Amino acid sequence: MDWLSLDLLPPLLKGLKITLLLTVISIVVAFCFALLAGLGRLSRFAIVRAIMSTYVEIFRGTSLLIQLFWIYFALPMLLDVRLSAMTAAVIALGLNYGAYGSEVVRSSILAVPKGQIEASTALNMTPYQRMRRVIFPQAWVMMLPGFGNLQIELLKGTSLVYLITLADVTYQGMTLRSFDISRTPAILAWLLILYFIASYTLTLIVRLSERKVVKGRG
Repeated sequence: MDWLSLDLLPPLLKGLKITLLLTVISIVVAFCFALLAGLGRLSRFAIVRAIMSTYVEIFRGTSLLIQLFWIYFALPMLLDVRLSAMTAAVIALGLNYGAYGSEVVRSSILAVPKGQIEASTALNMTPYQRMRRVIFPQAWVMMLPGFGNLQIELLKGTSLVYLITLADVTYQGMTLRSFDISRTPAILAWLLILYFIASYTLTLIVRLSERKVVKGRG
């Protein structure tokens, strides 16, 4: 294990804290956008569907890296407002993965048996009551696996933020490499290990949540 160079860990763990903080905040933001866009694409109002569909297609059809650059470098120039690297990263990741998550929301809601929706309508439930009491609880169970996969992808997507100078774990690794390129194998090995541990932890959390939700419904 000597070749892994344990002295590399302190700066990498410092960067990992930034990566995990960015991941958690971005997951919350992405979920909000996913829910908003997913429900919006099912709206009975054509203008709402059009706006949400446009958002989804733009952010799914363009590169996350370019979105990061646009929000961090270009948008502040246009609006004369300076964004921190963390803020720009959260916005870009939230919008990008929220666009992908909207399809998870939309498809899960559409997968709820129509008979139950018709039954809740027959009971004179309002659209809000139907969504809150009948549709969303069932759709949520179906959303969890998809959201779990997106969380892992989002975590890995944070590796791009070092290009806008955010001092995440990848940034720390590249900085260490610039001081001593001969240690590149050890640095990259530690990056692989740390990303794997973080990803696997997220996977376990999602699996635990799925079991609790299924058990609760059972």
